[in-house]
Amino acid sequence: MQEWALKRREHEEKIALVPTMGALHEGHLSLLREGKRLADHLVLSIFVNPLQFGPAEDLKQYPKTLEKDLNRAEECGVDIVFYPKTGDMYPKDFQTSLDLGALSKPLCGAARPGHFQGVATVVLKLFNIVQPNVALFGQKDYQQLRIIQQMVKDLNLPVEIKPMPIVREDDGLAMSSRNRYLKTDERQAALAISLSLVKAQSLVDQGEKNVEALVKTVHATLEETKKLKVEYALLCDPKTLDPLKTLKLPALLAVACRIGETRLIDNCVLR
Repeated sequence: MQEWALKRREHEEKIALVPTMGALHEGHLSLLREGKRLADHLVLSIFVNPLQFGPAEDLKQYPKTLEKDLNRAEECGVDIVFYPKTGDMYPKDFQTSLDLGALSKPLCGAARPGHFQGVATVVLKLFNIVQPNVALFGQKDYQQLRIIQQMVKDLNLPVEIKPMPIVREDDGLAMSSRNRYLKTDERQAALAISLSLVKAQSLVDQGEKNVEALVKTVHATLEETKKLKVEYALLCDPKTLDPLKTLKLPALLAVACRIGETRLIDNCVLR
């Protein structure tokens, strides 16, 4: 993979990378289509990264749909699918990882210690292997996106990070590979997540400026269904991810909930 990429770079041909863990949905495909537009060559990586899963998380159950993924990749014009084995990415003597700062601490970082260290480590490896000029990431994983943007800036990596908007189902649920875990009644209950974001933006449109009132509305919407367990619902600075005490727009509204065994995240930038 690296040899191929270095030859392309020698000829000043542009490479776009879409890093995924597979189980592709329309959100991933939107990244692939944009990557195809931006570069001469489009690389899709599929790797379920063990470093970003905690001991009680769904590593073994994470959906694997390789044949379907390859068909979808071909439809989107992917040139190369990079599909390494765990032992190739992390040999037995592997011992290096990144030390992340403040961006990794709040939100999902508080509930999933070590998660973003695992994400940043694998993304840096993928950048070194695939040598992309541009890499595309969805804004549903907003904190992940910010950490990768910071890593690229701090380590002077020659990669442009292209953020891509959240893709939603017709009923508003943010697309996620984990949505397939949801039972029918859980899937219905999950709609409260995107509804809570819509309600918050509506209140801002009406002139609401009180952070506590906005967060209270989000919690009330989420807690209307007993199936949701709210992990967090917070208003943050979209750049630093620091919690806001007074409303300053644009502001990131980030939500994480558990529905049964499934953890779902969503967000919107209030404007």
